[in-house]
Amino acid sequence: MQAYRIETKGASARLTETQLPTPASNQIRIAIRACGLNFADLLMQKGTYQDTPETPFTLGMEIAGIVDKIGNNVSHLKPGDRVAVYSGQGGLAESGVFDAARAIPLPETMSFEDAAAIQIAYGTSHIALDHRARLQPGETLLVTGAAGGVGLTAVEIGKLMGATVIAQARGEDKLAVAQKAGADHLIDAGEDLRDRVRALGGADVVYDAIGGDVFKAAFRATNPEGRLLPIGFAGGEVPQIPANHLLVKNISVIGVYIGGYLKFRPEVVRDSFNTLFRWHSEGRIKPHISHVLPLEEAAKGLELLRDRKSTGKVVIKINPPL
Repeated sequence: MQAYRIETKGASARLTETQLPTPASNQIRIAIRACGLNFADLLMQKGTYQDTPETPFTLGMEIAGIVDKIGNNVSHLKPGDRVAVYSGQGGLAESGVFDAARAIPLPETMSFEDAAAIQIAYGTSHIALDHRARLQPGETLLVTGAAGGVGLTAVEIGKLMGATVIAQARGEDKLAVAQKAGADHLIDAGEDLRDRVRALGGADVVYDAIGGDVFKAAFRATNPEGRLLPIGFAGGEVPQIPANHLLVKNISVIGVYIGGYLKFRPEVVRDSFNTLFRWHSEGRIKPHISHVLPLEEAAKGLELLRDRKSTGKVVIKINPPL
């Protein structure tokens, strides 16, 4: 089978031929039909992601496909079942083996592409805003990088939860995407974020995917008893947080890493995905996928992420072998 793999530490990922895997007793093998790309895939290529696997490994963190073989101890799934798996690796391939406990059946109305686009971006935002920040109806939510893979889902989910949503992104086209997702107020990345947010009454919850100076400006626009969620550092700089300012304004900074929950509270992720899949079936959420590319163009898809030329998600569609 074909897989987009990193064979040795420091080597570039490339499409290569590898053996069709066999599932262990508690695993399933999936004929992969779609895989969502994430900024973390870029970090894994550089070896700087916190959960970079040992080489060799196949990139691709969130997948959807069809079960074609089950391990001896698997009873709740069968060949032919359509499932999604937040795998952390192994998704950019024609086939893969994964822990059966991580697999979630897909609603009949959900495409493989949507299933591959929902898991990490929507799961991160849902867990961040609901489970961690306890966002309340009527509060003001500021989302930075609001047209990106996770930012756009935060806009959509924040609006679903009854918040007033301020979206910050770069350029009219990206702001239009955020507005379509439900943003009430739009701020261009070239504007003074602190002053604009303060003029709108300040932020009760900040969902920041950028870091650096953007985080600092958002911090200064946060209301007393506000909650800040550092989701990522696409701007390249991990911000240093002045503890004395937290004290004076009674502000909370709340860490969110969806992958961590898989290790110590996997039910949080499972319950979130079940909620998100139900919302999708009810027509309440719809992933924004700007690019769908074949497996042989996986490198191009990652370039789109690195160069910030995509909005929402980039999904790799994997066709069955001939």
